[in-house]
Amino acid sequence: MFQDKDGNKLSSNEAMKKIINRVKNYFWDFELMILRWTGHIPIHIVRNFIYQIFGVEIGAGSKIHMHAKFFDQRGIKIGVDTIIGDGAFMDGRAGLIIGSHVDVASEVMFYTSEHDLESETFKAREESVKIGDYVFIGPRAIILPGVTVGKGAVVAAGAVVTRDIPDFAIVGGIPAKIIGERKTHDLHYKLGRARLFQ
Repeated sequence: MFQDKDGNKLSSNEAMKKIINRVKNYFWDFELMILRWTGHIPIHIVRNFIYQIFGVEIGAGSKIHMHAKFFDQRGIKIGVDTIIGDGAFMDGRAGLIIGSHVDVASEVMFYTSEHDLESETFKAREESVKIGDYVFIGPRAIILPGVTVGKGAVVAAGAVVTRDIPDFAIVGGIPAKIIGERKTHDLHYKLGRARLFQ
């Protein structure tokens, strides 16, 4: 007789579904390993090409710097003229949408899934993350599931964003709170070219 990890009995059909799912997960893990290796290639055009082959949607002129890490890359969409900094982690399990002209600093983490601490089985809770146009996210900030960051908002370095951020707000801290507002609302800049070998 088959059993799941919690000791519950499984029919042969249920066991077969779990086996098939496990094999699929091995293939997905292999893809993620290839993407991690891709992050060490010091040429943007090559990295973007490989990321797009594996399902990341990347708009014209956008760049992902080296050492990026992904989880379910097919759920990630990046607008035009956006720069993702070195060592970023992007989780597309529930959908990650990053707008245009967004400047993401180094080692920023975007999560769309987390464990439900109130669940008896510690199951995952998934919600999409949306980042508006002209947003700046400082180094080592963490954006948690279900968050929408409004147009032109600024997330300070090291902030942990647990709830939505209004347009043009400046937030910082753990958890992130509004600490100011961006004075210029008529944003129409372009970020320009990313560092060549980063």
